[in-house]
Amino acid sequence: MILANAYLNCFKNKTKQKVQLLSLEDLPDDLFTYKMYDKAQISPAFGLIEQEYLIPANKLFFVIPEYNGSFPGVLKHFIDACSIKSKMAIFKEKKAGMAGVATGRAGNLRGLEHFTSILNYMNVTVMPNRLPYSSFNKLLDEEKNIKDVETLKVLEAHVDEFLKF
Repeated sequence: MILANAYLNCFKNKTKQKVQLLSLEDLPDDLFTYKMYDKAQISPAFGLIEQEYLIPANKLFFVIPEYNGSFPGVLKHFIDACSIKSKMAIFKEKKAGMAGVATGRAGNLRGLEHFTSILNYMNVTVMPNRLPYSSFNKLLDEEKNIKDVETLKVLEAHVDEFLKF
């Protein structure tokens, strides 16, 4: 969440457009059942998330942590849930950007590639500059803020690029 919040703050400082953060930690518990695959039974709380965060957005930005050499399963589950009722309204012809984060040396490059393929399949245009943040834990101070000045400059430039995209 540290990197996602850093992006959120940077976006809010650089645009007057509405910017919101949806953490997958906040997905409703009742989304994680077999009922998710039935339009009539999918979580009503998830429907509210679609209406508030996803459908009105013309761009989506993903901060994706590395998990088992790719991205977390909850992200795939989220994409699946979006596909049940509102796939076209959420994804079709939208633009997306992304950043990968890992404590290792690759910054989740494999996960970014994998997720790009999924978004392309969903008819989303992905900004080519997908930024990996490697050894992220080493970029933080004791209060868990990004201390590395160069990293903050790169993040800011990435936000500028995405806003122009």
